Amino acid sequence: MVDKMASVGRMLLRRRVLDCSGEETRFARCLSTLDLVALGVGSTLGAGVYVLAGEVAREKAGPAIVLCFLVAALSSMLAGLCYAEFGARVPKTGSAYLYSYVTVGEIWAFITGWNLILSYVIGTASVARAWSSTFDNLIEQKISSFFKSFMAMKVPGNVLAEYPDLFALVLILLLTGLLAFGVSESALVNKIFTGINLVVLGFVIMSGFVKGNTANWNLTLDNFINDTNITSPEKVENSFGSGGFAPFGFSGILSGAATCFYAFVGFDCIATTSEEAKNPMRSIPVGIVASLLICFFAYFGVSAALTLMMPYYKLNTQSPLPEAFSYVGWAPARYIVAAGSLCALSTSLLGSMFPMPRVIYAMAEDGLLFRALSSMNKRTRTPLLATVVSGFVAALMAFLFDLAALVDLMSIGTLLAYSLVAVCVLILRYQPGTLNSSSQSEKLVELVGGEKVAVSGDSGDEYSPDSEDHIPREKFSAKLLLVPSRDVPTKMSGTIVYATTAIISVLITLLCVVLAVNLDELMVGHPIWVTVCIVLALLCFFCVIIIWRQPESKEALTFKVPLLPWLPLFSVFVNIYLMMQLDLATWCRFAVWMGIGFLIYFLYGIWNSTEALNSNLRKYVPSTKNKSPIYLGGDESEVEGISP
Repeated sequence: MVDKMASVGRMLLRRRVLDCSGEETRFARCLSTLDLVALGVGSTLGAGVYVLAGEVAREKAGPAIVLCFLVAALSSMLAGLCYAEFGARVPKTGSAYLYSYVTVGEIWAFITGWNLILSYVIGTASVARAWSSTFDNLIEQKISSFFKSFMAMKVPGNVLAEYPDLFALVLILLLTGLLAFGVSESALVNKIFTGINLVVLGFVIMSGFVKGNTANWNLTLDNFINDTNITSPEKVENSFGSGGFAPFGFSGILSGAATCFYAFVGFDCIATTSEEAKNPMRSIPVGIVASLLICFFAYFGVSAALTLMMPYYKLNTQSPLPEAFSYVGWAPARYIVAAGSLCALSTSLLGSMFPMPRVIYAMAEDGLLFRALSSMNKRTRTPLLATVVSGFVAALMAFLFDLAALVDLMSIGTLLAYSLVAVCVLILRYQPGTLNSSSQSEKLVELVGGEKVAVSGDSGDEYSPDSEDHIPREKFSAKLLLVPSRDVPTKMSGTIVYATTAIISVLITLLCVVLAVNLDELMVGHPIWVTVCIVLALLCFFCVIIIWRQPESKEALTFKVPLLPWLPLFSVFVNIYLMMQLDLATWCRFAVWMGIGFLIYFLYGIWNSTEALNSNLRKYVPSTKNKSPIYLGGDESEVEGISP
């Protein structure tokens, strides 16, 4: 019985073997660094910049919304840096799914990939409906009025929409055709719309500084009463706060930052382009960091302009920018804003649809989903069937369903992916050996015309497979937790980091649950919950010290996350805490989706994955130089059963 359970555990936690000797990628390597930056900016800088700033400033932060975006940008940058390092390590398509597969095991990879698919499908459908709604508002609701009159769907339960959105359906199908036609064509369209969007946002920012008034950042109670004639203390507290730059205090800034964090979601689509970028080891890190910086300056500038043009308590939460331009006497500018909003929605829609078939393709190629979905069109070199199927499903959802209740499900998939990527970066930086072989590095250098870049082909570690026989096998002792035996990673130090990361992941989850459920008791100093938080925080700190004391890999990469282990672990904390803020209904829907996924995995994926098919061969055929497991020089069996 114990042997069977151990065998199942090994199957669930088996890791992907990277084959660096196989034929060149089936994708077309045609994307430059500029293409990746435009893709990241277009996907991240959606219509939220035209709406979110007004909503957060009006209800949560006032002029201090600029600080909300700063805090949110710093938190998002933590996840972005982790993605950037993995982009430098693994030039393969699959994003967080693949990163999890090569580091923490198959079951975690499937959970990540399955939830990314859900996030992209819901994101695509919801953005398409938003595009349709925005266009409908421009033509005075003629589309919605027609469909409500002739094709109304009055079904109880708020599952189906009020009317079938034919406009959203056609829009998704058109973009599906564009993506199936070719990557370079899609990238060109994306660059055009992203450029228009940035020009419009530049106009908004300049207008705000020209027509703005710094007095709007230092409003008093007298200003509010004179403008609104409201004197009720309760209404003053809700609508005005205490005035000044941060009218709703520090708690308002934090609450606004949590909302603004989702405005930076989308950059991870860059990580799915590893096999389509000309030089992925350099372009992906640069693309991720540059797109996040551009998005931050855009959000910061628009929110500053908005709160300078108009008092925060007068902002319209649905269409703040047109109202603000009307307030300063530039009403015709609403048409410029509308054009920018449609371009932003278009790029955001393309950014949601672009990575979706690539994650499906990666999972199907590995055998975790049905292998037919990994078919590639030889002429366009795109995953044609995965693109068509995912586009059809998203179009059907946009056509029929009310997506308001499902949007929060996007957050779970995205935040889970962010957390696992941070954990994977942390684990890999303390393992012996390398993830990529030198042959793969040489192949990538050739692709950029012989341009030499620092790649991960040479670890620089003293520990290597060749010296493995000369190093006595270490035995675990408590002393090794704080005083490692060598100054380079070993199998034992890697295993210690693996186990400690699993423990601290559990501790952080418990701490976030306590903070989310008992925040009010903690704010008033309830002794029991304060003690629980202090104990959990101290245990986390001790785990961080153990990881920090272990020797770090000297592997040469084009990009590395700084300040290990603090930054990845803080990113994990932020992501898990935001997940705990979601309501019970969202978690119930998440459980249903995961139930469907586990049925597919345990009935098909676990038996048909490439690793399952190759596992028997590895028992009898010795490993070749060209096919290496995740850690060269590491004994995989020693860490097989440990996973966060």
